Amino acid sequence: MLRVILKYTELFYDKLKGLWESNFSLRLTSTILVLSFVLCSILSLLTITNYVDLGIFDDSFKNPFFSIEVVFTILLITELFGLIFVLPESVAKSVGKQFELLSLIFLRDGFKEFSHIGSDFSWNHMKEPLLNMTVYGFGAIVIFIILGFTYRLQKHVRLTKTEDGQGQFIKFKKLLGLFLLIAFAIVGFIDVKTLLDTGTYMHSFKTFYTILIFSDILIVLIALRYTLNYYKIFRYSAFVLATILIRISLSASHPFDVGIGIIASLFILLLTLSYNYFIKEIPEKLNK
Repeated sequence: MLRVILKYTELFYDKLKGLWESNFSLRLTSTILVLSFVLCSILSLLTITNYVDLGIFDDSFKNPFFSIEVVFTILLITELFGLIFVLPESVAKSVGKQFELLSLIFLRDGFKEFSHIGSDFSWNHMKEPLLNMTVYGFGAIVIFIILGFTYRLQKHVRLTKTEDGQGQFIKFKKLLGLFLLIAFAIVGFIDVKTLLDTGTYMHSFKTFYTILIFSDILIVLIALRYTLNYYKIFRYSAFVLATILIRISLSASHPFDVGIGIIASLFILLLTLSYNYFIKEIPEKLNK
C-alpha cells in the first residue's frame, strides 16, 4: 500500500515540478513581477496626488517606494516555491535554499528601511534607516559569500548503498514536499485574507520556517529507516538546528537578527567542512 501511495505522489510531484521549472512558468513569474512593480508605482503616484483613494491601503501606497517592497515580497514567495521543489533533490541544497531566502529577506528589509526615508532626505531623518539599511545589506552579502563557499565544498553522499533504498527515500521526500506545498497554500490563503481585512500583509515567512523545522525533523526520522551512520544522521540533525537558527533570526530584534543569520550560515559552512573530512573514505559521491 505504501509503495502505491509513494508511486502516485511521485508522479504528481514530478508533474508539478516540471510545470514550475518550465519556460512558461519563468516568463509568467517575470511578467507578474514587472506588472506588479509598474502597477504599484502608478497607484502610489495617484494616491500621493490624491487622484484615488484606496481605503485601508491608502497609507501604504502613499509611500513612493512601497512598490519595491511589494515586488520583493512576491519574489520571496516564488523562491519559497523553489525551496519546496529542491527538497527531494538534496537536503543540503534545501538548507542552502533556506539561506538564500534569508539573504533575500534581509535585502527586502533593507529596501523597506529605505522606504521609511520617504521624500525627506535630511540627515536627522534618514540616519537611522540608513544605518539599518547598511546592516541588512552587509548581512545579506556576508551570507551570500559564505553560501558560495559552502556550495563549492559540498559533497553529496548517498544515504544508502542500495538503489531501492535511495529511491524510496527520495519518494518520501517528494511526499513531504507535497505536504509542504499544501501548508504553503494554507498560510498564503490566511495571509491574503488578513490583507483584505486589515490592509496589512503579514509576511508569514516565520510561520513557513516553523513548518520547515518539523519537515526537517521528519527527514531525520525517515533517514533512520535506511542508515544508522553517525555522521550522516548528525549532518541531517544539524540541518534542523540551522533551520531553527534561521527561524530565531526572523523573530529577533535588529541588529541581532542579522547576527544570528550570519552565525547560522557559518555553522553550516563549518558543518560542511567537517563532514567532508570525516566521510572522505566513503566512495559513493552521488547526489541524494
